[in-house]
Parts: sequence; structure tokens; C-alpha cells
Amino acid sequence: MRLGLALGYWGRDPSPDQVELAREAERLGYDSVWTAESWGSDAFTPLTWIAARTSRIGLGTAVAQMAARSPTTTAMHALTLDHLSGGRMMLGLGLSGPQVVEGWYGRPFPKSPLTATREYVDVVRQVLRREGPVATDGRFHALPYRGPDATGLGRALKSITHPLRPDLPVLLGAEGPRNVAQTVRIADGWLPLYWSPSRPDAYGPGIEELPEGFRVAPMARVKVCDDVREGLLAVKAMLGFYIGGMGHATRNFHADLMARMGYEEEARHIQDLFLAGRREEAVLAVPDAFADEISLVGSRERIAERLESWRKGPVTDLLAVAPDLTSLRVLAELNS
Repeated sequence: MRLGLALGYWGRDPSPDQVELAREAERLGYDSVWTAESWGSDAFTPLTWIAARTSRIGLGTAVAQMAARSPTTTAMHALTLDHLSGGRMMLGLGLSGPQVVEGWYGRPFPKSPLTATREYVDVVRQVLRREGPVATDGRFHALPYRGPDATGLGRALKSITHPLRPDLPVLLGAEGPRNVAQTVRIADGWLPLYWSPSRPDAYGPGIEELPEGFRVAPMARVKVCDDVREGLLAVKAMLGFYIGGMGHATRNFHADLMARMGYEEEARHIQDLFLAGRREEAVLAVPDAFADEISLVGSRERIAERLESWRKGPVTDLLAVAPDLTSLRVLAELNS
């Protein structure tokens, strides 16, 4: 099982230790480092900053939001950073949800998310393969554009820049069973938001037979500490925000996933508390058991014991949300 470092996105300010963590991860033999975005810092700029200060470690977005950029723009970002880094780029994409797509990016959330995702990936692949001008009659991503307000002057174009790798890996963040099944068919890897080694059935039957070389790369909080309950507070804070605030009361993919993982009543309770403005209560309402099964928290011995269950399943890459250098190093030692 390969290890990755998941740095996520910034909060109020840039984290001052991201480059230090990335360089230490590279020294320890980690395979990759990943950045993200929500509605603040973007995913590609910090990754480029890290690329300039490292030399071997893989570089991934987990995830770049599709609504933030047209698929050709995303492909331009990916092929540019792949060239500048010497072929280290992995493109992780996610559709996000209606609250972010419509509230932040000012675009309609696609009525057929699977179709929109499939079309987006197809355009990215066309750009990277550079076999001809990029052209598609997609429902959501049509090139050239021929909509009602088009000039009629658009023409299909081929990237001026020759991509370094036409097979640059494309991974998808997917939560629903149908989305996961499609991911296995059209992508090079899958980025689960939560992963519980004891509940793989929550994602449906699509992961039962995976193609050769397909990456399954979940993120997990990693924290070496003596007090497990205290160490889980950061996990619960993340879950409270995602389950309670990252979506509408009637449509929250993260809450739906928690429900499929056996915590339906708890997920709805967390939503109710968060949406009522009782955020601290929402965080405390996250069951310790759920936070614990999707993370690696506790003593070195406890993490070592629980790490075995992560190795036995389909996970190929464990992306560690590591809050400190000690936890980063301990995980590397335990996985060697």
C-alpha cells in the first residue's frame, strides 16, 4: 500500500508547514502529495508551489472541482504542471454538490451528474491524447459551442502544447454506488471521501472487480496520540462540517454516504443541529465509532494494529491527513 500526504485546502490563511510536510513526506518515501479546493484556495497553485520545492514525489489534486473550470482549462492546468514537474501530475476531479456549484460558481448543477462527469473526463482525455481537434456533441460540454447565443465562428482546436504524458492519470471523487461504478469504468483511480475497511459494501458492487493498476486512494486522518477521544475531535469537526454544512438539508451526498455506512439516524441529527446554527453540538453528535473507523488515531501500537485492515482491502494508496511530522514519520515506519 502506497502512502500519500493529503494537505487539503486552506482555512483562513495558508498553512505555514505545507512545504515542510511535503518535503519530509518525499524524504520518507511517500508516493504522492495532494491538494484540494472548496470555496477559497485553489488546488493547482499550492501544488505548483510544492512541485518547485520537491523533486520526486507525485502531485495530485484531491479534488479539483469540475464546476470551477471548463474541461479544456483543467486539462491545460494538468498538462502544464505535468511538464513543469517532470511527469509527476495526477488529476483528481470531483463534481461537488448543488450548494457549491450554484452558490459559488454560479452554474446549474447538472440534472444528470453521471453524464456530466463522463463528458468532462472525455474532453480532458481528448486534450491529453492530442490525436486531433477536441470535438464533442455533449449535453453539458459541447465543443465547439453551438448554443443559442453562439456566433457560429467557433472551431475545434488541438492543444498547441504537446502533453508530456497522454495517459496522465485521471482520478474521480465519487460517493454514490452508480458514480463509483462509472468511476471504475472511465477513470484511472477513485478518491473516496470516507473509507471504512469494514464497510466496503457502502459504495456498491462496483469495487468488487477493479482493473489492473486502478488506484483506490481514500483520505484518512492520521494522528499519533495517547488520548484517542481527543485525537478524534479533529475528525469529528470535519465530519460535522461536511455532513451538516456541505449540502442542503434535502440533498447532501456526504450525509447520504454516512447513512449508507450504518449511521442514518446520526447523520440526520447532525444535519438538523448544524442547520439550526448549533455547530458545536453537531460536531459532538458525530459518533466516536464512526470517526474512528475512517481514521487512524491513537498510540503507535493501535495504529499499527488497525493499519492491517486497510491493507487487506482494495486500497492501493492511503492519503494521510497528517497534522504533524511525528505522525507522518510513524506511518511511514509502520508501512515499510
